[in-house]
Amino acid sequence: MTLDYLLTSLIIILLPGTGVLYTLATGLNSGARASIIAAFGCTLGILPHIVASIAGLSALLHTSALAFEAIKYLGVAYLLYMAWSVLRDRDSLRITDDAPPVPARRIIGTAVLLNSLNPKLSLFFLAFLPQFVPATTGEPTIFMLGLAAVFMLLTFLVFILYGVFAAAARRHVMDRPNVIVWMRRGFAGAFGLMGLRLAVSTP
Repeated sequence: MTLDYLLTSLIIILLPGTGVLYTLATGLNSGARASIIAAFGCTLGILPHIVASIAGLSALLHTSALAFEAIKYLGVAYLLYMAWSVLRDRDSLRITDDAPPVPARRIIGTAVLLNSLNPKLSLFFLAFLPQFVPATTGEPTIFMLGLAAVFMLLTFLVFILYGVFAAAARRHVMDRPNVIVWMRRGFAGAFGLMGLRLAVSTP
């Protein structure tokens, strides 16, 4: 494990993406506990990409346009569905103290799907992890699993910080209808833009 790997991982994790956006929205809407659950779900959503990369399946995504397109458009469809849901549901970001809690399994399921349905993550791990595996390593797979575990831990911790920060800001936007309306539109727009960006991406 090198300092370069830790710094590179942190920079990548800190960049806003669908997982960050969902964790922030959950923290604002449902509080700190729910945001931690969302962070956990987003972290779990990295697992399929890590397994795919280590198993060499991401190489298939890179070489097979059909496989890449199939997974990509599932991700696009889900992101656009999220955008439509947030925009349509006027209660989706209604921040009140008496709002019914969202079931943990629903938060985790949504978070896992958001991160799982992004083939770019598999390609990222395919290109990223091997760079930090020493050529002299006797068990490269074990070494890559260790690197992946560190990446997941950092993801979980950073996303918790994002979510707790959002939860702390709840009081500043609570009972301010105009702020909440624009927040809902902003989150819907962000999910939609991410879906469109994924739609035009290439392997």
